[in-house]
Amino acid sequence: MLWHLSSLFCVLFLLLLHAQPVLCGETVPTSLDLADIFATYKATGTMKVVDERPGRTRVWIHNPIRAEQRFAPASTYKIPHTLFALQAGVVRDEFQLFAWDGVERSFPGWNRDHTLRSAMRYSVAWVYLDIARRIGGQQAKIFLQAISYGNADSGTGQDPYWLDGPLAISASEQIDFLHRLYGNKLPFALAHQRLVKDILLIEADRDWRLRAKTGWNGKTGWWVGWVENEDGPTFFALNIDTPDQMNDLPYREAIGRRVLCRLQALPTSACLDAGVLVSSCCAGRLDSFELLEDAQMPMHKN
Repeated sequence: MLWHLSSLFCVLFLLLLHAQPVLCGETVPTSLDLADIFATYKATGTMKVVDERPGRTRVWIHNPIRAEQRFAPASTYKIPHTLFALQAGVVRDEFQLFAWDGVERSFPGWNRDHTLRSAMRYSVAWVYLDIARRIGGQQAKIFLQAISYGNADSGTGQDPYWLDGPLAISASEQIDFLHRLYGNKLPFALAHQRLVKDILLIEADRDWRLRAKTGWNGKTGWWVGWVENEDGPTFFALNIDTPDQMNDLPYREAIGRRVLCRLQALPTSACLDAGVLVSSCCAGRLDSFELLEDAQMPMHKN
């Protein structure tokens, strides 16, 4: 009888965690295990972590219900979008130059020529709007469906559908996509997948690497990616509400790093004091300007 109850308990956990391969003997934390970190920043949101290092708890989730809810991916969409551009041939390689059109935009760093690498790093909206126009809405939808990316809805393709919809994705679905990218399991050329992973690198040392992307559409802030350690990867996807707009943006990476540090996925050298995290974590992460810039740059018709 006790054995049957134990088995039932394990099955219920598997269902709750969307059938992630959690071993019955593992300790599966509740949302309270990460709630204090979110509370520190008075943030409403979710974070899901899938840790593939041996001997570690497999899945950690703060707010599991929200982890299954879909939101516009904002600039995190640049990850699959870059794959689409390479696969469709609208971008040759990381060295292709996107010539600045001479239009002065709100962030000076955008007012110059860019490569694929710099456009990703600085979330250069005009580059990716041009990429979207070249790919077209119908082809984007085919690609989205091929990788089962959220609701795979690119709408007409004539607007930045990754900012205000209709495209939407959950934190759990983000991790599923990132896991397949990490393993080169997406239906795209191997060279393209490797290149995208390369340009996602934001921090590294001899024995670890952090690949990640932020996103924001004025309502929801994202930080998604993974940490590569010698004994395996740790995937994560975080989203939070941003009622205080740009003032809330540093909390994305600050919360995410504190969680990853608590799980020892990031080394001590990458774990800063909470106050320092808020003031310094987002230096160089310029996607907060993307919403303003997209409003000034309507899509051209195909």
